[in-house]
Amino acid sequence: AQMLSTTLYYKRFFPYYAFNVFGGIDQEGKGAIYSYDAIGSFERTSVTATGSGQAYVIPLLDNVIAHRNRTDEKRDLPKEEVIELVKDVFLSCGERDIYTGDQVEICVITKEGIETTMFQLKAD
Repeated sequence: AQMLSTTLYYKRFFPYYAFNVFGGIDQEGKGAIYSYDAIGSFERTSVTATGSGQAYVIPLLDNVIAHRNRTDEKRDLPKEEVIELVKDVFLSCGERDIYTGDQVEICVITKEGIETTMFQLKAD
């Protein structure tokens, strides 16, 4: 996480204008997600998104995955349910945002490795 931040920061006067999302497993074996701005500032967060549909995606992920602003009891979601939720979120985003692409690459990172799934959003 720090290496990407440093790389972006060194180019701050002529930035790459890449708003990155970096994910992996931390030293404790827990999932870690980092969100970056164009000059390398970053934060660890439970959910994040970047791009033209960010304003549509983050509120849904905050509510359903991160369980923010809810009064019901938080439960652990199985991997399969999270993948289906992510698909639904991107389908919804694609209906509202014309710049959202035609497919999503969903990567599930575990200590065993990375599982990648391609999901088609629209065919028009």
